[in-house]
Amino acid sequence: MKLKKLKKVLAVSLSVLICASAVGCSSSSGGSSTADKDQIVYACTKDIRDINPHLYGGEMSAQNMVFESLVKETEKGIEPCLAESWEISDDGTEYTFHLRKDVKFTDGEPFNAEAVKLNMDAIVSNIERHSWLDMVNEIEENVVVDEFTFKLVLKHAYYPTLTELALVRPFRMISPKCFIDGETKNGVNGYAGTGPYVLSEHKEDEYAIFDTNEDYWGEKPKVKSVKWKVMPDAQTILMALEKGEVDLLYGADGDQIDMDSYKKLESEGKYVTDMSDPVASRAILLNAHQDITGDKQVRQALQYAINKQAIVDGVLNGTEEVADTLMAKSVPYCDIDLEVRSYDPDKAGELLDKAGWKMGDDGYRYKDGKKFEITIYYNSDNSQEGTISEYMQSDLKAIGVKLNIVGEEKQSFLDRQKSGDFDLQYSLSWGTPYDPQSYLSSWRIPAHGDYQAQVGMEKKEWVDQTITDLMIEPDEEKRAEMYKEILTYIHDEAVYIPISYSRTKAVHTSSLKGVTFNPSQYEIPFEKMYFE
Repeated sequence: MKLKKLKKVLAVSLSVLICASAVGCSSSSGGSSTADKDQIVYACTKDIRDINPHLYGGEMSAQNMVFESLVKETEKGIEPCLAESWEISDDGTEYTFHLRKDVKFTDGEPFNAEAVKLNMDAIVSNIERHSWLDMVNEIEENVVVDEFTFKLVLKHAYYPTLTELALVRPFRMISPKCFIDGETKNGVNGYAGTGPYVLSEHKEDEYAIFDTNEDYWGEKPKVKSVKWKVMPDAQTILMALEKGEVDLLYGADGDQIDMDSYKKLESEGKYVTDMSDPVASRAILLNAHQDITGDKQVRQALQYAINKQAIVDGVLNGTEEVADTLMAKSVPYCDIDLEVRSYDPDKAGELLDKAGWKMGDDGYRYKDGKKFEITIYYNSDNSQEGTISEYMQSDLKAIGVKLNIVGEEKQSFLDRQKSGDFDLQYSLSWGTPYDPQSYLSSWRIPAHGDYQAQVGMEKKEWVDQTITDLMIEPDEEKRAEMYKEILTYIHDEAVYIPISYSRTKAVHTSSLKGVTFNPSQYEIPFEKMYFE
């Protein structure tokens, strides 16, 4: 992915950013910046937690360091990883993978076709948890052809197969010795993978040490180890960075350091800033299943009411591009001509008048004696989302809408997504390589906020079925038309207020080199980094 030097101050909110990575700069004694330094110290507000690659409780950037898949996503597309090559049957239902013969798990267990089958069977056995990803639903059989040949048999031709096999989870390989009772869905007893790093030490909520896998089959990391250090808040991380204890901040979206802090850091001239091309979509969910926002005309009015350019300039410091549609046109299947709803408070007011919401003497709108009052919920750890909410609150007040702002602890925020108990809530698409197929696939799962926001739409059942059908549609033109129909309907229903297209961002000390971006915003290429 092309790197872009960021000359403006880096306005980052980094949920993935700091947690996905804030890499530190001290050796075991802390503070050295010399070329012989052998440890990257990395600060994060969150612990790595359980990095079982077949579950979703751990930090993805940590899982990516230890576990690998058969194939990998690169700037050039899908390339070999644990599989050296593969063939696809004419009908698209069988994938035959030829495995590397020079790989072992870090516990000494051989990597072979039997190990792949055990991993794939373990994933399928937990199909209910993975049902958001149609790849799992499509697996008919996992077959050992010979010691180093594995065949994946699908129920239908499934076009994103290789892309989804490359995801950070769940299709990563863990040593069968780590299984519990032949399964991984109830936990594992170790983290032996085949990747460039080994988790050598973990003290919960304090730190984790990842050492280089000395027997790694590929090119070994350039720095001996990475220390993932848990820091409780943004101010602590900022102080660590300024003292030279942290070398890198990295990620697509998050909550750790505010804009004023970034401006101060950049003005000091001690840090290098880089930014990727757009990787994901930042939006606000409008719940079509709630009383006020259940009216499509109201949802459309709210889209015209929000000054997205002001948010991009004032909160994101111009580092992101205003989004006119949920998905950027650069995303596969998403180059679609859709109506642009630009900032127009007069238009918003007209729509609300038509919907029966009349302006009262107190400056707020009323309908049938009820005040137009709605609430937006955000993760309280994300200061940027709080600031964006305040911008929206001001815009909506100008058209007579009262917006309440509620910050919640992250788990409460996620629980609210599952329950659908919200008027407005923040949403971030999953980015490359998940968009659009995996992201849209998740819309069918009630545990996701997207599902809950959409469930009030008249054609929600049709949306879900069309998503299911397009995943196994072999004809490229028909598949493209199905994507167009879905995205056009979603746009017309106005259940999303697109805000901007987010980017993966990095701030690092000049002594840290090799800082690059992978296609996925959830992967941090520590193995390419080194000190000079």
